[in-house]
Amino acid sequence: MSSCLGRRGWGVGGYYIPQDWSSRGQTERRGWGKAGDVTAPTLEAVKGPEPEERRVPPVSMAEYAKSRGFIAGNSVSRGDPDGGDVAEYAKGILGNSMLEDDPNANSSIDPEEVIKPRWGPNHKGAKELANLYSRGKRIQECLSLAVSLALILCNIVYIIMYIRYENLSSVLLAAIAGIISADFTSGLVHWAADTWGSVELPIIGKHYLRPFREHHIDPTSITRHDFIETNGDNFMITIPVLGYLLWGFATESSAHIKRSFPFRAYLFLFSMFIAMTNQARWVTWLQSFHIILPRCHHRLHHVSPHESYYCITTGWLNYPLEYIRFWPALESVVSKFTGSKPRQDDMAWAQKRL
Repeated sequence: MSSCLGRRGWGVGGYYIPQDWSSRGQTERRGWGKAGDVTAPTLEAVKGPEPEERRVPPVSMAEYAKSRGFIAGNSVSRGDPDGGDVAEYAKGILGNSMLEDDPNANSSIDPEEVIKPRWGPNHKGAKELANLYSRGKRIQECLSLAVSLALILCNIVYIIMYIRYENLSSVLLAAIAGIISADFTSGLVHWAADTWGSVELPIIGKHYLRPFREHHIDPTSITRHDFIETNGDNFMITIPVLGYLLWGFATESSAHIKRSFPFRAYLFLFSMFIAMTNQARWVTWLQSFHIILPRCHHRLHHVSPHESYYCITTGWLNYPLEYIRFWPALESVVSKFTGSKPRQDDMAWAQKRL
């Protein structure tokens, strides 16, 4: 979405920035200062300091653009050679967006949303969900992390013992299959948690569905969580597979292990990719080169009602699954047999504004 706005000359923050300004680096592409700063537009580099009375979001992007001489009516007079109803186009997108890098509604198109935010840490629903994080959940995450790491280390020892030069090609294929399987699994779990169930459900509601609801209302909440809270559940998912692998390595014959080694390598690497979905620095580096899910790609999922682009390990499968309409088809099957409507609980939490 941000690339669409960028081509139109709109910053992610929602305000028009002539392309020649952006290309000279004289103002940020978002049109605002640091994330979360709703009071200081970064137009000083060109227009000089803003008067105090202008240091609030305007009533609408169209009026703001008019006041700056960027558009006449609804047609862009410069920076948009194709013309068109750009203000309404951007308004439609931003009006249904919950951007990860806009936790305080910098891109608000309605002054009321500064008081009643659609998303962010000040959203009433986000506050309630954050308060549901319990001591019991913390203990579960710590135990999951400890057990999974112990299983990973033990399995690595066996993997090193049985890996040979002649089976390196099969290990490479196992790695490719593992990362694709992990991407699909991340999408399936993400889709199920986003679409079905309720925070009120016993055990799974507050412990496993709550983080998904919170992430939609307050997308940047994950950046305020520590390593344990961010990754505990991912590591928990790997425990059954890693436990199965370790049991096989410890009890089966060496000949049988050698014959089934490619499959064991696949299961191990699949588990590793699942566990490392949310790791920060190296993931950010891969995202910057679009090797795995770039941030602007994942923003597509954060357009309400959050019904697409679920795969988050690498994001490679998002486009083909969207192309064949895999998730809507799956939802129709579930709805037909259960009578449940998708995303009811998710939308209910989103509507809990101040």
